[in-house]
This record gives sequence, C-alpha cells and structure tokens, in this order.
Amino acid sequence: MSEQKFCQECDQKNDCQKIYQQLGNIEGPSLAVKVIFAFLLPLVVFIASLAVFERILAGVINTERAQTAISFLLALLATFFCILVIRVANRKFNQCR
Repeated sequence: MSEQKFCQECDQKNDCQKIYQQLGNIEGPSLAVKVIFAFLLPLVVFIASLAVFERILAGVINTERAQTAISFLLALLATFFCILVIRVANRKFNQCR
C-alpha cells in the first residue's frame, strides 16, 4: 500500500500533518559541535595517540608484538581519558547554563 493512499484513508491525517509542520518549524542549536566532540574527537585522539605511542615505543621495546600491544593499550587509555574529560566538561557546561 502506498504511503499517500495510507494517509488518505487515515482518520488522523490532519493531525499528522500539523505535527510534522510543527516539528519542521522548530529552531534549535546546531548539534554539529556536539557530534564532533562525541564521535570524531575520541577517534582522532585514538589514532593520533596510537601513532605517537608506536613511535615512542619503537626505540624502547624491541619486540614488535609487545610494542603494538602496549601502544594499543596506551591509546585506549588516552581515548578513555579524553572521553572522561569531555563528559566532565559537558556536565560543568550544562550546570552553568
């Protein structure tokens, strides 16, 4: 059944249209910055810290497997710390509002 035919036979089609119009007219703050901080920043922190730790540990550890494993764990730790900082900052920012 097509969507138009379904809506034409519906008893509440006028109510749905009003609700969608109201939702379309709502203006609010952009979520782009929050999305970047929530998803993109931790990913960038993980990749960058993994590269940095790989380079640092290359001169310290001779075994490549151990070097990779330790670098991975340190990158996870750095990413976790980044997420914690973002959450704390978000809570502080929301309390100030």
